Amino acid sequence: MAERVFNFSPGPAVLPLPVLEQARDEMLALPGIGMSVLEISHRSPAFDRILEETLSGIRSLLGVGDDYEIVFLQGGASLQFSMVPMNLLRGRTENADYVITGTWGETAAQEARREGGVHVAWDGGASNYDHLPTNGEITLSERPAYVHLTSNETIQGVQWQQLPDLGAAPVVCDCSSDFLLRPIDVSRHGLIYACAQKNAGIAGVTVVILRKDLLERSPDTLPKMLDYRTYVTAGSRPNTPPVFAIYILGLVCRWIRDTMGGLTGMAAHNAAKAKILYDILDASGGFYAGHARPECRSDMNVTFRLPNEQLEKEFVAAAAARGLIDLKGHRSVGGIRASIYNAMPMTGVEALRDHMLTFMESASAPRSGN
Repeated sequence: MAERVFNFSPGPAVLPLPVLEQARDEMLALPGIGMSVLEISHRSPAFDRILEETLSGIRSLLGVGDDYEIVFLQGGASLQFSMVPMNLLRGRTENADYVITGTWGETAAQEARREGGVHVAWDGGASNYDHLPTNGEITLSERPAYVHLTSNETIQGVQWQQLPDLGAAPVVCDCSSDFLLRPIDVSRHGLIYACAQKNAGIAGVTVVILRKDLLERSPDTLPKMLDYRTYVTAGSRPNTPPVFAIYILGLVCRWIRDTMGGLTGMAAHNAAKAKILYDILDASGGFYAGHARPECRSDMNVTFRLPNEQLEKEFVAAAAARGLIDLKGHRSVGGIRASIYNAMPMTGVEALRDHMLTFMESASAPRSGN
């Protein structure tokens, strides 16, 4: 097998090696089927089993109750920025409340304004989204149609460690970059959506977990393929779904359950990885300056700056030479971003730690002049 690098991309992102190996082994022919998963019909018994196993895996890992539907869509979280207000806000007199903690929360709010009134319950833009609000800082409208937040902002590297108090309105959460990171209380949510390619699989499939009573809100005037009821009624198959992406998502669920100790074990593993990198930041004397305030740091996306942009370029180039890939931060924040999703092994984080220590030592040493 060709030598693999450590992929710190924010998405599409690293996949568990056992998942890749199983997909490789079954690529030519699924066991007992005689054809590739890339070839099977989405109406076949073979895909029936894949779909059911994947749904069962998500429902079991997250403890999703019978009062919720789980459907698979396409279009990523970006399409959900539109579908959520189309289904839950269009035609209503109430506002939708948005807690904006980063770039993706702001983008979601912009799309919602196309469908109805939006009340910004909190916006951290003034500090470039380096922290999260306290419960007392979130100002909800009187009777919001729903309250939207982003559980983890991949660009700024801030993450909710627990859901804030958001009142009685349905909570809609974009969990794209920390889906299946840890146990969550699904019953506190009205709707959860997540694209898989960051923390749970490959690009092409979006998971939506939706409380059944909210389906009554969808207007009959919606285009069929933008109506959640279409996917519920058709069992995620109103047309051809992303068969291979659903298959990979199912393998990831099995890996979390059988290898990582479920979501409790997954959460502990991720917290340990993040601590390694944040300990370097905190002990660096300011050489590595984290973007997010310590109490709001993400276990998924570690963002930081070096003393100047030239050093950042050198850091990224030297990292790539050591097989540590895609560490450049987003243009709106700059600096460095290490995405250490579920599948990033401890050895990858340790390799990055060693690079950070070595680079800091070399950069701090006197440089000869001309």
